[in-house]
Amino acid sequence: MTGLILKLAPSERVLINGAVIENGDRRAKISIRTPNANILRLKDAIHPDKARTPVSRVYYICQLILTGEVDPEEGHQQLLLGIEQLSQVFYDRDSRAILTGATNHTLARSYYHALKQLRELLPREARLLAAKQA
Repeated sequence: MTGLILKLAPSERVLINGAVIENGDRRAKISIRTPNANILRLKDAIHPDKARTPVSRVYYICQLILTGEVDPEEGHQQLLLGIEQLSQVFYDRDSRAILTGATNHTLARSYYHALKQLRELLPREARLLAAKQA
């Protein structure tokens, strides 16, 4: 992830290559220069029990790659497969653009950016599931 800039709020925590880093009392900006660093804002992490929907499961796979809890190659393949399966369900142009972005970032092994793209689908999925139950 060459050139990634993280802007952290006071006391915000982030996981970088397995180390939890907590910001101090003021806002901070961190430049990540190491290519392929695994980065996860802990506020963006979801608990395994919350990964119950198709999008949240794919999001969780991406999270596991970033935390180093899954073999990188196996996780990469699972993530691509999961995104492909989501593309069979989300037909609207905006969702397709999000999935294309997630795919491109995954292919580039830029998992933090793929995670950000997938996060955009979570509210859409919630609306669809709520409409289905109504």
